Amino acid sequence: MKILDIYSEYRIMPNLAMHQLRVAAVALMICESLDLEVDKESIVKACLLHDIGNIIKFNLNYFPEWNEPQGLEYWEGVKNDYVLKYGNDEHKASLLIAKELKVTSIIYNLIDCIDSSVAERIVNENNFEKKICAYVDNRVTPYGVVSAEEHSLNAKERYKNHPHAFSEENRILFMKNLFEIEKQIFSHSKIVPEDINDNSMEKYLEKVKSIEI
Repeated sequence: MKILDIYSEYRIMPNLAMHQLRVAAVALMICESLDLEVDKESIVKACLLHDIGNIIKFNLNYFPEWNEPQGLEYWEGVKNDYVLKYGNDEHKASLLIAKELKVTSIIYNLIDCIDSSVAERIVNENNFEKKICAYVDNRVTPYGVVSAEEHSLNAKERYKNHPHAFSEENRILFMKNLFEIEKQIFSHSKIVPEDINDNSMEKYLEKVKSIEI
């Protein structure tokens, strides 16, 4: 099934679908820039699914314009359905959906590593598939591609009232690990982090829209 059909079947909010597409596009751009072999297909597919359960944690009143045209009541119903079926943890929900879609164990494990709690471990692993997946999610805000630091500050503001929001101490520690991952990735790349932006990843965005899971 094509990824856009999956998003439709699972009633994914358009802004969330676009986030995952952008993350996958950034991942594809990085994969094609490397001087080492990585499992590009699994990386991109994991990125296309990594936040598929994220409506569970959304405050639907935060960006009211994103509720249109269906409206707030519709998306509240979708959110409630997700909670009833998958529980209150959005990351676990994404993993459960990945199982429903019968993804490979490699893709499943890559989705599982797109979580801030494992960044330090990924720094010390010699697994560039995990490094790329962990990194690229931190290059895309709801508005587009940004630097890792700008993403961190944006997330800090968006999730300041979320029950699992970072303390400032933990945010700084996470950014230390993320910058180390960034350094590791781009030591094998013919591009630099600043080369990744909304314009440069546009052609990759079109490619990932046609991927089948």
